[in-house]
Amino acid sequence: MDWYDIARTTNWTPKHVTEEELFPQELSGSFDIRMEQWENYDEPYKQTYNEYVKVQREKDAGAYSVKAALERSKMFETADPGWLSVMKSHYGAIPRAEYSASTAEARMARFGKAPGMRNMATLGMMDEIRHGQIQLFFPHEHCPKDRQFDWAHKGYGTNEWAIIAARHMFDDMMTTRSAVGVALMLTFAFETGFTNMQFLGLAADAAEAGDWTFSNLISSIQTDESRHAQIGAPLVSVLVANGKKAEAQKMVDIGIWRAWKLFSVLTGPVMDYYTPLEHRKQSFKEFMQEWIVTQFERSLIDLGLDTPWYWDQLLEEIDSQHHGMHLGVWFWRPTVWWNPAAGVSPEEREWLEEKYPGWNATWGKNWDVITENLLAGKRELTYPETLPVVCNMCQLPINQTPGPAWKVRDFPLVYKDRTYHFCSEGCKWCFEEEPERYAGHLSLVDRFLAGMIQPMTLEGALKYMELSPGEIGDDAHGYAWVEKFRSAYTKNTA
Repeated sequence: MDWYDIARTTNWTPKHVTEEELFPQELSGSFDIRMEQWENYDEPYKQTYNEYVKVQREKDAGAYSVKAALERSKMFETADPGWLSVMKSHYGAIPRAEYSASTAEARMARFGKAPGMRNMATLGMMDEIRHGQIQLFFPHEHCPKDRQFDWAHKGYGTNEWAIIAARHMFDDMMTTRSAVGVALMLTFAFETGFTNMQFLGLAADAAEAGDWTFSNLISSIQTDESRHAQIGAPLVSVLVANGKKAEAQKMVDIGIWRAWKLFSVLTGPVMDYYTPLEHRKQSFKEFMQEWIVTQFERSLIDLGLDTPWYWDQLLEEIDSQHHGMHLGVWFWRPTVWWNPAAGVSPEEREWLEEKYPGWNATWGKNWDVITENLLAGKRELTYPETLPVVCNMCQLPINQTPGPAWKVRDFPLVYKDRTYHFCSEGCKWCFEEEPERYAGHLSLVDRFLAGMIQPMTLEGALKYMELSPGEIGDDAHGYAWVEKFRSAYTKNTA
């Protein structure tokens, strides 16, 4: 430790190439800030390589030991189907994205001009490789029992709609940005504010559900996330101190908005619908307000940035966005690789109304129709016949609150003779800030209308998304929740 501060800030003056050749602007993103200014970078989480290896070995040993000890348990057979869907959706959406994140960390390790940043990113690169490997290995044992777990490996090689949305965002943040862009958008906007809290909550939920294998796995990852998620914050300080606040603000604002949209479909339904009622400690809205909103506001202000211009809109969406995503995922359940839990039994609806006053008068009205069709034996009416309108930015279905205040809104934009459709002002703004980055990409529905999906039916779309029999999603509980409404339905129809 006597030598640590010297070692972590080691820089050098290149003799055989220029500084610009060693750190190309398009890869480093240094904004012409002088090297001596980058040396003021001071990461809050410092760790030596020897210590890193020792701690990581202990984490792996702990996670794999718990897995081995519980391999003969009946967790898979006795777990609530909603919890199994949490695992399937997580494994399909996260492991290979973590693997890809290792290249993002590697870009910071090679092209970051701050020596402390390079040191942190080197450890982060190894973190992400471990995260990908361990989260691919753990679900593998379940594949013989349930083919949907194979999407941990398969997912990112397909054109399934949720995978397109995740890939679109992660590629934007991780594989197509400079070292500075990665640090601001991935480690600060996404990881500090979203994934770190997501993994904390997921580990706690797993323990509450009695899934100690998954809980220990996620905990071992979260402790890594909390370390390399700190890369971006001191970078913001360097940029603000050197007159680059506007540039930092824009990238952080885009990163927060993009992360929020994916978070609303990945985490919101899990907390408010998939998690068994007896295991819910707080609503998604409460979680967001306590951990995400409060943390972001404090972090942004402390670092000299402003809250994003869309902050009030984001706070408003916390009340409704994930309810629409959940309803859409359940209705279009054949198009996902897990079995969505409806989460709308009578007692669950009471909980939802308590946490979100007005839920029954809005989202509940849609579920009333679905429930009545199922009770009448008309399940075919609860399946989609075509695809929804998809946002050209977040790649998610355009979503608004139903009921008396119904206001389905599209935010169109004509750019180079093509009309793009957006779900919100935030998504439209992200596109307008960097149109050449996003223009030309075709959403799933764009591809459908262009004739790239044949036949032009739901069956053709499922084939395009590579969803095979045994992988196609259906109601997690086999519609058992519907029977709790039977007596009231029988009385009304009589």
